[in-house]
Amino acid sequence: MTAQIVDGFLMLLHPVTFLYLIGGFLLGLLFGAIPGLTATLAIALLLPFTFSMEVADALVMVAGIYMAGLYAGSITGITLNIPGAPSGAITTVDGHALMKRGEGAQALGMSALASTIGGLTGVIILIALAKPVSSLALLFQTPDKFSLVLLAIVTVTIVSQGSLLKSATAMAIGLMIATVGIDPMLPEGRFDFDSYNLIEGVNLLPAVIGLFAVCELIAQAGMPARLSQAQTVADMPAPRRRDFLPTRARIREVGLFSMLRSSVLGVFIGMLPGGGASMASFIAYAEAKRSAKKPDEFGKGSYEGLSASEAANNGVCGGAIIPLLTMGIPGDAVTAIIFGVLLLHGLVPGPTLLSDNFMVVSPMFAALFVASLLIFVSVLLFGPVYLRLSRINRGVLYAFIGMISMVGVFASTFSIFQMWVALAIGVLAMLLRVCGYPVVPALMGIILGPYFEEFLRRSLIVSKGDSSIFVTSPISLALLLLTLGFVWMLRIGPARKARAA
Repeated sequence: MTAQIVDGFLMLLHPVTFLYLIGGFLLGLLFGAIPGLTATLAIALLLPFTFSMEVADALVMVAGIYMAGLYAGSITGITLNIPGAPSGAITTVDGHALMKRGEGAQALGMSALASTIGGLTGVIILIALAKPVSSLALLFQTPDKFSLVLLAIVTVTIVSQGSLLKSATAMAIGLMIATVGIDPMLPEGRFDFDSYNLIEGVNLLPAVIGLFAVCELIAQAGMPARLSQAQTVADMPAPRRRDFLPTRARIREVGLFSMLRSSVLGVFIGMLPGGGASMASFIAYAEAKRSAKKPDEFGKGSYEGLSASEAANNGVCGGAIIPLLTMGIPGDAVTAIIFGVLLLHGLVPGPTLLSDNFMVVSPMFAALFVASLLIFVSVLLFGPVYLRLSRINRGVLYAFIGMISMVGVFASTFSIFQMWVALAIGVLAMLLRVCGYPVVPALMGIILGPYFEEFLRRSLIVSKGDSSIFVTSPISLALLLLTLGFVWMLRIGPARKARAA
């Protein structure tokens, strides 16, 4: 296997193949950074064109888009408070707070460093442990998946700043929105008000655009231009490229071990179908807050929180590809489209793919490794450009973001109605924001709601209504105990200490 991996890197040295990697990486940066144009959409649009490519070139280009797209969601999140992708939502909280303090260059640099470490960790685990680790994922039964989703829902709720009741309410709103549309177990519509437009439910992309882009546009439109500019970024001199290099003090403050721990966590969550980068970043953020020396800084501009979410975010990339290649089970939406790329070229993902066609797939492993390194190179090359986003004329910038967001919604759904849904969710998000309710739990409710319901109902069907199935499974019981542990360490324990003080 080692010789085949080396051959994959040698194939990447071919000028044409390397240009495909660079082109895919730049495309992933563009689509990942602009709200509404996700890496998933980039690969989906590219899918018909991959048929005429060599299989190695197609997989290399897709790998570049995937790795860059996961990172790029943090760029506009840090600079504009509008994450380019759902996985960048938790990064936005601390990243934009650092931006307003005048530390945007360091925030972008630390984000890129953490993403590089996460990406490299994911690829190394992918190369070394693809077969044995994928067999572990097979041990997860339906009750175990439900407990994992419950863990994600609880951690997102309790790590949110402010009132726990308001966080739980926002999460409940997101879960309610996720129930609109076709019942996942029965061919019946729910809460669709007899409208054929609502029968498909609320798609994820309109929800993301509404909760972040539209909400931010309304908020910025409602304040004077002078105040808007003051809130966007603190006064700071023109950055130099070396300003984007994280200082030794910052790296020691965060700790390489902390970033590696978040990276490994992201890899293992990525291996679970339905896990995804959003879930990984939130759980890694919660774990980093639990073990942090200064947990009170989280949500107010913490480099440790920023690096934890970004390391886990890009760690998902390598992890999600493991079940795709070994079991034919995509780990997230992007790998589901990569599944189609493989099928277009006559490669059937499954147990025999790596044994029969490892030489064909190995350039993709090499491309993921090199793309991880390119993340840090990209912030040194384009970092000043990223920061200039915050100094563009507010009217022009937000008009452009609004147009691109709506175009992105239509391009992904081909539905004008979903564009109206994005606007409606944006108004709802603005009302929540004005009343002090966090928006991020609502987004996670929309993302995790379908999995939460499906795994719960399937588990109860298998057990004939006996809820003890969730504690008789060892993996499910361990995850439930971990959930209780998070609640104690992040909410009950600190509250008891504060009351005693």
